[in-house]
Amino acid sequence: MENNFEGLKIMVIDDSKTIRRTVETLLQKVGCEVITAIDGFDALAKIVDNNPDIIFVDIMMPRLDGYQTCALIKNNPDYADKPVIMLSSRDSLFDKARGRIVGADEYLTKPFSKDELFEAINRYRS
Repeated sequence: MENNFEGLKIMVIDDSKTIRRTVETLLQKVGCEVITAIDGFDALAKIVDNNPDIIFVDIMMPRLDGYQTCALIKNNPDYADKPVIMLSSRDSLFDKARGRIVGADEYLTKPFSKDELFEAINRYRS
């Protein structure tokens, strides 16, 4: 399947520089504009400034975790329709259920493959 995501704006919120850089590199190669944020607080201002099409958010972050960040995005009427995909190294049913409760559209378990990343984007691109 051809992955051409030309012009898609993707936000990656993760406190791991490695994850941010890896995802950013993969997505830029297929034409995405990538906005990165180091945590939920950093992300909230950038969401308003950049209006991304899809948001990937890590769960375990300092200050404002992924659940809180997702809930804040989904509770804002301007951004409630934005697809939010949780990223976590934890794969329990409880974690996934908690993601659903705060409004996450999907849950990717780390380490995820390039294909899993692209499939998730394909599912939610408008």
